[in-house]
Amino acid sequence: MAKEELTPMMRQFRDLKAKHPDAILLFRCGDFYETYLDDAVTASQVLGITLTRRNNGKSSSPTEMAGFPHHALDTYLPRLIRAGHRVAICDQLEDPKLTKKLVKRGITELVTPGVAMSDNVLSARENNFLAAVNFGKNSVGVSFLDISTGEFLVAEGTSEYVDKLLANFAPKEVLIMRGMRQRFEGFFGGKFFIFELEDWTFNESTAKEKLCKHFSVHNLKGFGVEHLKTALVAAGAVMCYLEITQHTQTSHISSIRRIEEDHCVRLDRFTARNLELVQPMNEGGRSLLNVIDQTLTPMGARMLRRWVLFPLRTVKEITTRQDGVEYFFRQPDFRDLAEEELRNIGDLERIVSKVAVGRANPRDMQQLRVALESIAVIRKACVDAQPTAIRELGLRLDPCQELHDRIFREITPDPPIMSGKPGIIANGVNEELDELRRISTTGKDYLLQIQQRESEATGIPSLKIGYNNVFGYYIEVRNTYKGQVPDEWIRKQTLAQAERYITQELKELESTILGAKDRIVSLEYEIFTQLRARVSEQSQRVQKTAQAIAFLDVLCSFASTAVHNHYCRPEVDLSGEIRITQGRHPVVEQMLKNTLFVPNDTVLGADGCRAAIITGPNMGGKSTYMRQNALIALMAQIGSFVPAKSA
Repeated sequence: MAKEELTPMMRQFRDLKAKHPDAILLFRCGDFYETYLDDAVTASQVLGITLTRRNNGKSSSPTEMAGFPHHALDTYLPRLIRAGHRVAICDQLEDPKLTKKLVKRGITELVTPGVAMSDNVLSARENNFLAAVNFGKNSVGVSFLDISTGEFLVAEGTSEYVDKLLANFAPKEVLIMRGMRQRFEGFFGGKFFIFELEDWTFNESTAKEKLCKHFSVHNLKGFGVEHLKTALVAAGAVMCYLEITQHTQTSHISSIRRIEEDHCVRLDRFTARNLELVQPMNEGGRSLLNVIDQTLTPMGARMLRRWVLFPLRTVKEITTRQDGVEYFFRQPDFRDLAEEELRNIGDLERIVSKVAVGRANPRDMQQLRVALESIAVIRKACVDAQPTAIRELGLRLDPCQELHDRIFREITPDPPIMSGKPGIIANGVNEELDELRRISTTGKDYLLQIQQRESEATGIPSLKIGYNNVFGYYIEVRNTYKGQVPDEWIRKQTLAQAERYITQELKELESTILGAKDRIVSLEYEIFTQLRARVSEQSQRVQKTAQAIAFLDVLCSFASTAVHNHYCRPEVDLSGEIRITQGRHPVVEQMLKNTLFVPNDTVLGADGCRAAIITGPNMGGKSTYMRQNALIALMAQIGSFVPAKSA
């Protein structure tokens, strides 16, 4: 269809679609999000919504169209993203009531699998990483960003090393330079959702400029990543992509750090898969993570997943974790208190990120208040504890008392989920708001007084005052009594059984009540956004606390698992020996319902014996025994207790 043949609205759609031709454009029309042409065909197939056709100009060729109500966006958007589509959200940028011309529209957000903030899109117990891979002359650089938590990581090394990182971090989307797809898939396979960027986004000077500007620094030495040139180019590409997708509120991305490869065991994708660390190979099976994950917060669950895939290599760090686990293990009262409070905290990490990008709703703010209350309780219990590891962890917890008190004072206990609804702000916060509420309330009381007065004056017992969006407040009189209606009443509507009238007094009262209601909504939203901005200023404090809570949650989870599954604390040293007495496979023993798992001993490394040959019939348990020992060693190196009598 030629552009001059289109209606003004379809020309507007075409112009906006041209900015992101590879994305499905959700075009806001009144109370609906509409899709057109090929987008409509795709949306109807993915979402199961009706595909229709209509004429949109002089051309006889009809336009495909499919849409859904705007309030159903949180239902339909995740389904498009999970199906591997990029989605551009086009909203109305002005009130249609205030313009006689075509409503101004613009793309307010580009949502992709790797750049998502909606709770309905994200998995609570997994990070949602966006990755960028940069091929340098002598190394490969990679960066990972979870915009929903603000975590930003970089690394560089051989293609084999980057392959392990990609396998373990499992990014939902990978950015590469245009023309590099074949090279990328040759090294890392074709299982990733790839998006190609122009070559200028993979430029060293551009990357340094964008990163330094974002972190408000002259150089990146303070982050310990200045020397990782190839990786920083990848990080710069990520920052460019955030601009392209119009994610410009990124104050919660407050640091960038190097992946400490020297501190962790490098597990390749085959090891992680064969040991079923985070994903079972068979449907209905269980992974190691399924068995040991007793975490009570989403950020704790995400941290535990990371620990499983990146076991530690230093005895000191392992011992520190074990000391914390042992205190939880030995002190059931402390463990019970921690578990009770951890259940109240929710996803503190993602809530504060939503605050920073201006997406937190009143319920999120109330949840933040509840979380800070529980954090204060946990902090006191940790600071009073004996082990240094637990006390230090407690000192990292910041209850942000002034933020808690302000939210408690300003937000109602059970606010609406939408920030454009009344009932968010508590009484006593703002004098004008309190007065407007009084007017709104007394106005309704006055309506009842008018109804009573007019009923008595006219002798019409069934007279009642109602309201609709067409002509506001009205007096309804059944046909039986319409002969008793005063001459000054103005008839506005005739029904089958009644007549509806308005009066000058009703119109004046309507103006007062509705004006107060509108002002209440706008004033509450104004106060709420001020509060949200104040919380955003303190986002780094809350982020650090969220990380400490996640750490504590994992230690508590390890202790709870150890108690329930009868694990012991392993001794970890540099002797090069493995000595396991009555070891058990942590997953298989949980799968055996009515059968006891037969424990096995293992001794390797003593007297120079570093290998053993295992023989036996098929299905005799050789593979289970080998995996059992690998899992016990891995569990020990993440700081967990292990399924054995001693190890």
